[in-house]
Order: sequence, then C-alpha cells, then structure tokens
Amino acid sequence: MRARTRTASRKAVVLAAVVSLGGALLAGCADDGGGGSDDTSGGKGKTTITLGLFGTFGFKEAGLYKEYEKLHPNIVIKDTSVEQNANYYPALVNHLTTNSGLMDVQAVEVSNIAEVTSTFADKLEDLSKVSGVSESNWLDWKWKQATTSGGQTIGLGTDVGPLAICYRKDLFQQAGLPTDRDAVSKLWAGSWDKFVQVGENYKKKAPSGTTFMDSPGGLLNAILSSESTKFYDSSGKIIYKTNPAVKTAFDQTAKAAQDGLVQAQTQFQPSWNSTIANNKFAAMSCPPWMLGYIKGQSKADAAGKWDVAQAPKAGNWGGSFLTVPKSGKNVAEAEKLVAWLTAPEQQAKLFSVQGSFPSAPSTYTSAAVTGAKNDMTGDAPIGTIFAAAAKSSPVQVIGPKDQIIQDGLANNGVVLVTKGKSAAEAWNTAVKTIDNSLDK
Repeated sequence: MRARTRTASRKAVVLAAVVSLGGALLAGCADDGGGGSDDTSGGKGKTTITLGLFGTFGFKEAGLYKEYEKLHPNIVIKDTSVEQNANYYPALVNHLTTNSGLMDVQAVEVSNIAEVTSTFADKLEDLSKVSGVSESNWLDWKWKQATTSGGQTIGLGTDVGPLAICYRKDLFQQAGLPTDRDAVSKLWAGSWDKFVQVGENYKKKAPSGTTFMDSPGGLLNAILSSESTKFYDSSGKIIYKTNPAVKTAFDQTAKAAQDGLVQAQTQFQPSWNSTIANNKFAAMSCPPWMLGYIKGQSKADAAGKWDVAQAPKAGNWGGSFLTVPKSGKNVAEAEKLVAWLTAPEQQAKLFSVQGSFPSAPSTYTSAAVTGAKNDMTGDAPIGTIFAAAAKSSPVQVIGPKDQIIQDGLANNGVVLVTKGKSAAEAWNTAVKTIDNSLDK
C-alpha cells in the first residue's frame, strides 16, 4: 500500500481518503473501471484498455476514467484490482515470465520495481519515449527507480509516500510534551536518536496504558526509509548484514522495544488496529496514506486530536508505477492513457480526492496540495509538510528482494524484543529467516 513491510503497498491498506475533499472508504476489489461496453474488444468500434492493479489506486474514484473516456470517445477503460500486492505481484511475475495473460497496463509497487526493472525490462515499453512524457515532471529519485542502467524507463510514477510523524496532541500534552507541530518537529530534528529520547521522556509521564509508538516495525521502517543505502549496494549486491545503517536502525529500534517505548504489535494486524481505535500510543511513522488508515480505524472522537510533524530525517515509504507490457493488445493507446493518468494535473486530482500524494513536484504549490486538510489532523497543512519531505527524500538503492528483507527484520526480528528476546537473539533470528527466504 504501497505498502512497505508486509503491507508495503499503501493501496492494500488504505481504508479512507486522506483529505476532507473525499471521504469514501477504500477497498481493493475487482472492478470494471470507467464504464462503457462490457465487450472486452470495446464494442461498437471502441477500444478497451485493461489495467491490472492492486488495492485502490483511486483512478475511478477520482473520476479520471470517465474524464479520459469523454476526451477519447473511442476508448473504454476497465480495471481489475487484487486487494493485496502480496497476491497480485507473484501472478504478475508469472505473466511477465511467460509473456502471457498481461493486461494493457500493469501496476508495480515500489518494493518490486527494482526486480521488474532489472529482470523484465525487455517485456515492457520504454515510456520515456511516449509523447508528452518528460523526466522533469517527476521527482528525480522517483524517475530513477523505474529506469534501467541503459536508460529505459519501464514505469511512470503514480504516488509517493513522503514520511512524517503523526502524533496525538492530547497524549503529548498529558505526558508534558509540547503539542505545537513546529515545536514537536524541533524535538527530534535531524536525529532518530533524538526521536527515541523523546519517547523516553514521554514514558516518564505517559498516560496509563499507552506507549510512545505503535510498533517496532513502524519505527524500523521509518529509520530505514530515510537511508539512501539499505539492503543492496549500487552494484546490486545484498549488504543488509554488513551495512552499518541497517544494524544501527535495528539496534535503535530494539532499544526502544526493550525500554517499552513501542507496542508489542505487528502493523496492519487486527490487534494493531485496536491500538489505534483505543488510543494506545502517541506517535507513529506517517506517510500520507497512513492518515487514511488512521481515520478508518479510529473512533469518531479521535477527529482533530492528531497532528503531523516533520520526521527526524526525510524519507519515503510507499509509491507505485504504471507499466505497459509489449505483449498488450493496445500498446499505443495504453501508453497514451498511462502518460495522461500520471501527468501532474491528474496526480493533483488524485490527491484531492484519494490522498495519493503526487510524485510530480510541480503539483506541490497547487491548491489541491497546499490546501489539503484531513479530518483527523484538523488544520494541519499536510500537503506542505509532505511536499517538503518528498523533495528532501534521498535517492534510495532499491533491490529486488527489499520487501522480504524488510519483513524479516521487522516481523521476525525487532518485534521479538517486545516478547522478551535480546537484540542479538532477534537479529540472529531475522537474519536466519531472511537468508532462508532469499535462498528459495
């Protein structure tokens, strides 16, 4: 959900629109998209463009399919969406491997884009050559994520997940911490160690039954999201066991777990959902799509009690791409549609309706972004906060098995510290689990 531990796909977990301009609940499902004839050949001389998606990208909900069909009367758009990327992606790999069964357009989640770019580029069109597509329309690091060493760009970016920290103003106040978002941001500016220290200060006067953060996985992912090099080096070699940044992030998170600063939970599980509903923690790692998740899991009285502060370091958690398989039935028309759906104007519309934060920096000064508000965070200028993070995020080295490594470190690693294991035991268990998975 775009989400990037187990739920690395934002779209697989977002349950509510981020901004007040659109509040429909989101849920991944099979869908016919924009309308028109049920004939997959288009019917009555029309051409049907098919999209394979996961979760909810929001194109239909934002009215983009209908708008495009109105602009192009000879086109009918239909999409099919699998709820979870964990189920969608293996099927996509199979179709790409056999070069069969592919839709005209296929979505790819950021945690999988490196594998698709390095392994299947020959099966996908170079979208940098499509009319109207300009590299300058995207964040530099977003464009590079889907570009091969030879310069072929196999996917055009949809959204990104610039990182912030969402926090409960009421719980911060009860713990004797500042509540103003600028003052809160200054508490931990530039350092995740400072962030953990704020957690220690919170613990001293924490409201009964609450912890500073929601989960060890959430903290670990946030720290790693702000690193340019994580699990792979620039040559494609797996380095997670020897990269000091990874071990430091693991140890920082383990210490927070040992000190009782995080809930003993795995994110996006029912028990974790209940900690949101019952106000059991004060802060969490928060890309734009997380606001929708918070809203979907919270009780009505939580509205306005949250706020958004800058993260200690800029980072990114989430985002997806649209690709066009060469074997598609309508390659030329699919390329035109993808270029239009990912253009800055359409990205801004998606944010205003669905909360999908644009990967097009030219939108960051638009009213759709600067004026965005969220029911949970009141008057917080969320668009401005997330835009600053997006522009400052490092260009990360993304590897083909990033998601496996991230899941292992979080769900088979640091979470064990909350269950009584030492940091060393947790690290060894995570490494063993990850290496076993990578060997398969």
